[in-house]
Amino acid sequence: MEYALSFSLNGKPVQVAVKANSSLLDVLRNQLFVTSPKKSCDTGDCGSCAVLIDGEAVNSCITLALTVEGKKVTTIEGLGEGNQIHPLQQAFHEHYAAQCGFCTPGVILVAKALLDKNPKPTREEVTEAISGNLCRCTGYVKIIDAIMAVAWANK
Repeated sequence: MEYALSFSLNGKPVQVAVKANSSLLDVLRNQLFVTSPKKSCDTGDCGSCAVLIDGEAVNSCITLALTVEGKKVTTIEGLGEGNQIHPLQQAFHEHYAAQCGFCTPGVILVAKALLDKNPKPTREEVTEAISGNLCRCTGYVKIIDAIMAVAWANK
């Protein structure tokens, strides 16, 4: 049996039919063709599938799709304004914080959620916030540097 699901995706209304046990990640990738959230661990341990739901960072692989009814879901494609990339995306570029890019969308979205709640976090708070995001290429120094650069720009 399928259920009608309506929510906002990157500022645009969407409607899709989903099974009761469909994860948000599978709906985003397989039905809505949004591929920035990555399917990696499928257990909520790596953060590669992180998205924002009403501004809160969540792992979409362990989030039932039906729980986003009427909510705002944001992926990396929803950041920025028009042709302008988001300051976090710019900082990741400037600080060489992305290597392969597999984890990058999830890390940026988690960082955005943090900075929206706490525009001036300490380095330790940034480290804690991204602790659920695994990066296999860069380590975390450049990632934290990029996030801190945006935080310092907020001061």
